[in-house]
Amino acid sequence: MATIPPDIQNVIEEAWQKARVVSGFLGENEARFLGLLAASTPATGVIVEIGSFKGKSTVMLASVAARYGLGPVVAIDPHTAPSVTDPTVEAGASTFGEFSASLRSSGVGAHVEIHRVRSREAAAGWARPIRLLWIDGDHTYAGAKEDFELFSPHLSSGGVIAFHDALNAYEGPIRVFVEDVLRSNHFGAAGFVHSIAWSQFRPADGTAFLGQRNLLARRAARLIPFVARGRRVHGLGKIGYKLCRSRVPRTGVSPAEWAGMVS
Repeated sequence: MATIPPDIQNVIEEAWQKARVVSGFLGENEARFLGLLAASTPATGVIVEIGSFKGKSTVMLASVAARYGLGPVVAIDPHTAPSVTDPTVEAGASTFGEFSASLRSSGVGAHVEIHRVRSREAAAGWARPIRLLWIDGDHTYAGAKEDFELFSPHLSSGGVIAFHDALNAYEGPIRVFVEDVLRSNHFGAAGFVHSIAWSQFRPADGTAFLGQRNLLARRAARLIPFVARGRRVHGLGKIGYKLCRSRVPRTGVSPAEWAGMVS
């Protein structure tokens, strides 16, 4: 059962004040939800972040993890460019200096385990259970699929997987979420909070959530043709994409609402 710490709102607020000054593409409501997942996911194991960029989500996760003694956040990112999801970074440049500075200035450096490698390298020999798997790396279908296949087998029962930018016109996050999470009976409660897609790993009773997952999958799957094979949405396609996206429920959830969904 998910236990919501009584001081969760204050802890998330403090974490957000540290994270908000870090450059990145994580919105405030997304960051606050990520903090909630870190604090109250009802599972054992480590928090794994695939894709750190300059450290916005890392600072959020590590701040919450430090407050509740959850161990270090495992941050996996080679910090190299170019990348379609990091358009402001020039080819050949590195974000590692700014990432490191973000950890230092926010005071969470001691609570982050840095792996400056690609996810497939970090996955080699991986044997640690994962309570929260945050996938925000390569947004191509091949990249997101690989991250999912490499690390999701290590999810603890009751753990949560979350993808960033699932509703931001990239093929990888939305397609993997629909095809490999929502259509799998290994997963239970699921939803979207702004562009974050999330679901709880429940291999023992995932079938109990089949109706809810199928409804969400039908709506979310309508987005996939617009971004299939890496195409960018524009013109009339962009209008159609936004119309389909408007039918996907993606508002924030309160701590109590979220606890009720995963308990």
